[in-house]
Amino acid sequence: MKNFEEEYNVFQDALEIPKPWYVFHNELAKEENTLHIYIEYQSGAEFSCPNCGKTGCKVHDIQDQDRTWRHLNFWQYKTILHARMPRVKCESCGKIRTVVIDWARPGAGFSLLFEHHVLSLMVEMPVAAVAREVGEHDTRLWRVFKYYVNKAMENIDVSNVTRIAMDETSRAKGHKYVTFFIDMDTKRLIFATTGKGADVLQVFSQFLDSKGVLHSQIKEFCCDMSPAFISGIEEKFPNATITFDKFHVMKMVNEALDQVRKQEQATQPELKNSRYAWLKNPENLTEKQGSKLAKLKDLDLATGRAYRMKLSLQKMWTKHPILSELYFDEWHSWAIRSRLEPMIKVAKTLKQHKGGILRWFFTKMTNGLLEGINSLVQATKRKARGYRTADNFIAMAYATVNKLDLIGIS
Repeated sequence: MKNFEEEYNVFQDALEIPKPWYVFHNELAKEENTLHIYIEYQSGAEFSCPNCGKTGCKVHDIQDQDRTWRHLNFWQYKTILHARMPRVKCESCGKIRTVVIDWARPGAGFSLLFEHHVLSLMVEMPVAAVAREVGEHDTRLWRVFKYYVNKAMENIDVSNVTRIAMDETSRAKGHKYVTFFIDMDTKRLIFATTGKGADVLQVFSQFLDSKGVLHSQIKEFCCDMSPAFISGIEEKFPNATITFDKFHVMKMVNEALDQVRKQEQATQPELKNSRYAWLKNPENLTEKQGSKLAKLKDLDLATGRAYRMKLSLQKMWTKHPILSELYFDEWHSWAIRSRLEPMIKVAKTLKQHKGGILRWFFTKMTNGLLEGINSLVQATKRKARGYRTADNFIAMAYATVNKLDLIGIS
């Protein structure tokens, strides 16, 4: 009898099964490399009501004769827990409910310890690799991961959010995008949704409604010059002002500069292999690129004129806010008179968005943080070789960007 008790006490202690539950049997199936551990509740045991919490409820019937959960391996053996699941009838609320157990979530197929183990792996390794490591299908692991991420995001506090930066990022080939919404003050990813059109603002507004946040509370948006983003903000957040991301402004000017280079390269072969010399900031040039640019700048090239326009606009961000509008107008006038069609086109576009561009001098809002977040998320995606669904991509983005403590969630 003593040996029997000691044998089961090992599993009882290791599993930390609380009373009135106890381990009463185990079975090692070597051909399956599986250890089965059977758990039972003591005769006459009483439980708390899962509905109202009243203690002292007696067993009414058995809801499931053999509920199973995957548990952490014992030694080299895959371990499965078995238990009968009783239902109790509460004299207080009159409900009949299945009891809540301590070792697993309601409805889960894994024990809490197993879930915590795979979560710790999933934040460090691609999910497919974790699935191979633990011998489970990755769909089941994603279900666990998304449960804990969603629970963490349900508790995120957005009551004081006033300034939002938004941008889209690619989640898969075929022009499939996800748009991120960042709280500029806390640097948290508070919401993500599929797409990159005006409808993402509708979905974001519904998210704020679900959190009890008035649309009028959002005072500032920072985004690129996407017409869809602009129209969505103006429709759903009419009281908010828009700051156009200055890095996006300079990206547009760089693209116009590169178009000038490509057009001129047909008649000026010395421009070949010079793209990055023109696009990089002078302080970021390699020695070879700097030497090449120095030679090209001495030539009377249209690309050289476009390059000087780029550098001139870049200096605008260092000017005093009072001088910014005058500086912009002078730059615009120069670009319009340049007779360089790509520069003329981009100057006209920037003129149309002048208010949002100059708004930066007062808000100092940029999407620089979002660019860093996009890089982080894309690196995680590449390591995982992509994600099958948008929900998986978004869940991993929440966990990665916000550094969620998933294991600490109960």
